[in-house]
Amino acid sequence: MALYVHKYGGTSVGSLERIEAVAARVAEHRGAGHHVAVVVSAMSGETNRLQGLGFDLGGQAVPREMDVLLASGEQASAALTAMALIRRGVPAQSFLADQLPIRTDAAHTRARIEHIETASLFRAFEAGVVPVIAGFQGVAEDGAITTLGRGGSDTTAVALAAALEADECQIYTDVDGVYTTDPRVVATARRLERVTFEEMLEMASLGSKVLHPRSVEFAGKYGVPVRVLSSFEDGPGTLISLEEQEGMEQPMVSGIAFTRDEAKISVRAVPDVPGVASSILGPVSACGIEVDMIVQNLAHDGGRNDFTFTVKRGDYDRALAVVKEAAETLGAGPVVGDSKIVKVSVVGVGMRSHAGVATQMFAALAKENINIQMISTSEIKISVVLDEKYLELAVRTIHDTFGLERA
Repeated sequence: MALYVHKYGGTSVGSLERIEAVAARVAEHRGAGHHVAVVVSAMSGETNRLQGLGFDLGGQAVPREMDVLLASGEQASAALTAMALIRRGVPAQSFLADQLPIRTDAAHTRARIEHIETASLFRAFEAGVVPVIAGFQGVAEDGAITTLGRGGSDTTAVALAAALEADECQIYTDVDGVYTTDPRVVATARRLERVTFEEMLEMASLGSKVLHPRSVEFAGKYGVPVRVLSSFEDGPGTLISLEEQEGMEQPMVSGIAFTRDEAKISVRAVPDVPGVASSILGPVSACGIEVDMIVQNLAHDGGRNDFTFTVKRGDYDRALAVVKEAAETLGAGPVVGDSKIVKVSVVGVGMRSHAGVATQMFAALAKENINIQMISTSEIKISVVLDEKYLELAVRTIHDTFGLERA
């Protein structure tokens, strides 16, 4: 008898009709003789609604109470899903984080899972009951409710699958798997049958919205097979697993990820002395702004460099103001910025054994007169920063160059 963890996102439980469809799917799997634990997100739009209410009352200043508020969305979904199963004649019971419990640290609104007690879930399986667990939430050592941050229900599901030693964690969403790139940009994008944890983590971190990076990181750490499936139609989905499980040589490139949420800041004529990078980026980090790509050019005459880095577009104005102050203190040249850039990345573990991927990519972009502003690489990815007006052309060009439409 196999044990599966099903996770249903906000669109999958977005209405009573959708919850009934979830219950039908779970009942079908249980009827096939499998144990199923269900993890649910809040109904579509509910977390944003609750967050708005909390922010209107100054919730940012009281994160403990924000967690209590936001966790109520998943609580409602869990109860409604259990009710739908029971109405179908399937014994079910909802579980909140403190009832298992799902232990986390005390970092409210961004807690991390430390341990999950599974005894009550195994008792439910033995009694023929389907446990329906509220995702996204945990409980700290002092008993306070915590939440895991955006995408937290994916992390709950993967962590639960690891704790239960489940055969598979199945993430049901509004897409039928992981594609070579966004089908809305490239009509010939192809659904991948399987990808490695490494590739999925890179794609999730670089802009793919299918899975939250934390959940993929957790799955890779504990070796939990994860399958991305559609909750709206049947199909095999995409399996995310260990590279060693692949039975054949990897293709050079598996997929293309991109993000529009980018901005860059450049400090001209920075003194070429030790510690200058820290002097510029330290104040940025102190403001809670995350820096992504960093490029420092060779020194000009007089021992000065140009220093460029990227941030999220929403952080651009704050970062620009902070960097201007730092540059003045350093005696650097002018600070310039651009909030109309994008990042496009190719990902594939096959890059380790195939030379020339970067050359092919750069040549294809040059042929379309697309200028590359910044480059970042790792063993299995190449990222470039481009003017945002070239995003779709660049993605289509790279997709065609590597023949990603072909299986």
